[in-house]
Amino acid sequence: MKASGISFYHPWAFWLGCLLITAGVFGHAPMFLMGRHTHWQMVGMPMTTGMILGMAAIPVGLAFATYGLMPRLARMRQARGGAPLQFHIADGVPLNVEHWKLVAVLVVTLAIDVMKPATLGFVVPGMSSEYGIAKPTASLLALVALTGTTVGSVIWGRIADLSGRRGAILLSALMFIGTAICGAMPSFGWNLVMCFLMGASAGGLLPITFTLMAETIPAAHRGWLLVALGGIGTSAGYLLAAGAAATLEPMFSWRVLWLLGLPTGAIIIALNRFIPESPRFLSNAGLEHVARAVLRKFSGGAADAIERDDAAHPGPPVINEQHAATGMRALMRGRHARITIGLVVCGIAWGLVNFGVLLWLPVNLTALGVDAKATSALLAKSAIYALPGIGVVIWLYHRWSSYRALVLFIGLTVLALLALAALGLMQVRAQAAVICVVAALLVSVSGVIAMLIPYAAEIYPVHLRGTGSGVIAASSKLGGILGAGLGVFGFFEQFALSAILIALPMAASMLMLLRHGVETRGVRLEDIQASLER
Repeated sequence: MKASGISFYHPWAFWLGCLLITAGVFGHAPMFLMGRHTHWQMVGMPMTTGMILGMAAIPVGLAFATYGLMPRLARMRQARGGAPLQFHIADGVPLNVEHWKLVAVLVVTLAIDVMKPATLGFVVPGMSSEYGIAKPTASLLALVALTGTTVGSVIWGRIADLSGRRGAILLSALMFIGTAICGAMPSFGWNLVMCFLMGASAGGLLPITFTLMAETIPAAHRGWLLVALGGIGTSAGYLLAAGAAATLEPMFSWRVLWLLGLPTGAIIIALNRFIPESPRFLSNAGLEHVARAVLRKFSGGAADAIERDDAAHPGPPVINEQHAATGMRALMRGRHARITIGLVVCGIAWGLVNFGVLLWLPVNLTALGVDAKATSALLAKSAIYALPGIGVVIWLYHRWSSYRALVLFIGLTVLALLALAALGLMQVRAQAAVICVVAALLVSVSGVIAMLIPYAAEIYPVHLRGTGSGVIAASSKLGGILGAGLGVFGFFEQFALSAILIALPMAASMLMLLRHGVETRGVRLEDIQASLER
């Protein structure tokens, strides 16, 4: 890798892979365009030779691009040579233009990432109608997508720790492009396959963006920018999905929402020159000269931002990465184990709330005799209503305490769930009371997810940060899978009981994090690791 930190290990292979993937998607264009004569109804159409060749070109292109993105691991190990690197991190510099460029690019990346699974809700009605499938069968699409995001979060986390954060982000973008062919599939089965792959890439991109941000932004600004990235990027993603559905779906049917994978993935690839590799990852991989060059890019010319050798200036925090344990088993060792368990339990409980309690809320309120239209409208606009709450979250995370702010919003979620249970048990039908409790739940769960993955991106060491963030992200999707399964068996029809039972693990995670959580606000990542190793 060149000293810029934004080059490719094998450029020819990467760009050839991009060309093959794009050509594979365009190979499906004639089939899609034929649909204009049938009101974009393509069910039952035979697969053309161009489609078959295009489908073959996409995995070949992914293989080439992956080779182009992956470093020569043997050379990296040789560069390390077994001696620990002593490398200072410029954490005291103010934010400059380069930092803001990275923030802007990652906000765009995260918005595109969130937009992908958010389109599911807009795709299912049209897909069900065209393929002639029942709602339970159509719900398999959401279940497959959630499974893909769960698997992808873990796999991409390991990819990011083994071969780099930048490469993992760009590989996910290429998967977005490749899965755009879902918009031209003539059968529901192919949609399930592509939806799993789309979910895997979307689930993988989410934690890696937080990991790269955490390792690049100075400590004084890291926390609030991570939370802002999550809150703004998530809301923007949902709004983009809704806007695309409202604007394009009436003209080109539900299929166009899948085809958007091509231009949106291409946007991330086009912005690759603004996505450097993490200096901490580069240093840990033995590429010290590249890591120093990337840090100078973000130093803003400040004299005290340039790192110095330990021999002449002992004392400041350093990267000293020599680890016996690697992989997911290392997350369950030492003090990290207790925090990991607390975050995973919280993530699963959050998934049960978001994909279970909230999903079934309009149905349950109707059963209680409450007009559910206002509640449905509130849920539909939750991305907008959550923004003021995200502002409060950012302020608390940055000015008060990182882990206490997370604990506070977990506690508020528990209280909101218990309030919902009380409404159900007491048969309360007051519209104002219901809306207030639902609004409180929406704000609290939005605050929890806005802090959950950013906090995970701060507490794990360099060689585990991608894996740890991926596991925590996967736990929230696992909760969604459990919520979907329990919904099929009628669990959430027991309104009060389900709210109480989900509040219990949420409360347990709150107590675990309150007792074992560590403060990350304004603290260097290396100092956080030092406190966890004591």
